[in-house]
Amino acid sequence: MEKKVRVRFAPSPTGGLHLGGVRTALFNYLFAKKHNGTFVLRVEDTDQTRFVAGAEAYIASCLEWCGMKPDESPEVGGPFAPYRQSERKSTYKQYADQLIADGFAYYAFDTPEELDAKRKEIPNFTYGLSTRGDMRNSLTLADEEVNALLAANTPHVVRIKMPADETVSFTDLIRGHVSFDTNLVDDKVLLKADGMPTYHLAVVADDKAMEISHIFRGEEWLPSAPIHVLLWRYLGWGDEMPQWVHLPLILKPDGNGKLSKRDGDRLGFPVYAQNWTDPKTGDLTQGFKELGFMPEAFVNLLAMLGWNDGTEQEIFSMAELVEKFSIERISKAGAKFDFEKAKWYNHEWIKNSTAETLMPTVKQAFAAQGTAINDDVYLAKVIDLIKDRCNLLTDFVPQSVYFFVAPVEFDLPAVQPKWSAEKAAFFNAYAAVITDGLTAQELEEKFKELASTHSFKPGELMLPFRVMLVGGKFGPGVFDIAVALGATETIQRIQTALTAFA
Repeated sequence: MEKKVRVRFAPSPTGGLHLGGVRTALFNYLFAKKHNGTFVLRVEDTDQTRFVAGAEAYIASCLEWCGMKPDESPEVGGPFAPYRQSERKSTYKQYADQLIADGFAYYAFDTPEELDAKRKEIPNFTYGLSTRGDMRNSLTLADEEVNALLAANTPHVVRIKMPADETVSFTDLIRGHVSFDTNLVDDKVLLKADGMPTYHLAVVADDKAMEISHIFRGEEWLPSAPIHVLLWRYLGWGDEMPQWVHLPLILKPDGNGKLSKRDGDRLGFPVYAQNWTDPKTGDLTQGFKELGFMPEAFVNLLAMLGWNDGTEQEIFSMAELVEKFSIERISKAGAKFDFEKAKWYNHEWIKNSTAETLMPTVKQAFAAQGTAINDDVYLAKVIDLIKDRCNLLTDFVPQSVYFFVAPVEFDLPAVQPKWSAEKAAFFNAYAAVITDGLTAQELEEKFKELASTHSFKPGELMLPFRVMLVGGKFGPGVFDIAVALGATETIQRIQTALTAFA
């Protein structure tokens, strides 16, 4: 019988959620939904020294914004609760004890000072095959001494005993056959002195306990894979080991190395899904959400970092991604992050969204600037006029504020060098023929006829007209703007601007 698909996203609550982490969650989610499986959120908080208050709620909020609701999680609960590793602490020691009893792990009593001395003595020191014989551990000490140290509650850790001269191999669903020489892998700590497991022991024990079928995680975890594969085997669970999927890295824009928060700070774009405020320093790191990304666009662009469906299609809804997703189409190579391309995705999503979809966000943005908008019909018209010009949701206010508030300043340098009394006379005459009920096309025809009468080319008058209505050299079609504003407001703005231009 084929194993039911159960996947997990297992972040550590240590700070903001990097877009690489969100993509890992997304690929887990897509695979689960494609195969009618279960998407689990498990919080890996075994490293209490790095735990940050508020980070877990923030992770849940990011997933919710992206439309990836876990089927099981600390908040939702589920048949394999608890879903926080700190609440599973009592379950791990038995496995460390079993590994020691079977000769696959050992106690290490080295103090932090002794380890520091070794690091100074041996460059690039690692605790393992070549060094464990010179250290204070249950492999070098007599049994009586080990028992005495344990009885006295002497601080110690439990380390895996990596075998000599073996090759650990497994199949990765992206990379194929992967092999590691055990002589080159160090004896990682499995259980810390405070009784908490490290990631290595906890992740294997929890994946077994939660019946996880596939492990999607970043390529940076590949060096740890031999330890995890051996733990599955040493604990007697080799036949139940999940399938491995190590995802390609998201690279810096130049392709040199993994994208980090520092790169975003340096190059001026976010790498976190949502704003994150460090509770210790108060430092705010901007997220894609607050910058003005639609969640659909954010999910879409993440999916395309290292995956495609084999066609030219680039815009995918979540439902389409679920339908098309397959591990076979995930690339082995890292994917360069391109912020301009990211904005292109967002622009496409904004452009193809209805005014009704965009309205709540636009209203909120105006309210934050102190402008309350109550006329939804008018706002919908405005959104449809300007959405093609917006790359970010935050562009809506500067791109459309003149529809709601008449300009008080004008781009005079754009107009004054070629301004004349004859042009002023034209606009006075044009204001007299503007009435409500005219279409943009009819307004434009009257404009051109009148320009001809006044011996002007229409092109000479279009820029001043735009500046009169908008305040600057931007916005959609100027006659569309005039229709939206209505005759009274358009005439008023022409008169105000004529005074300013003079």
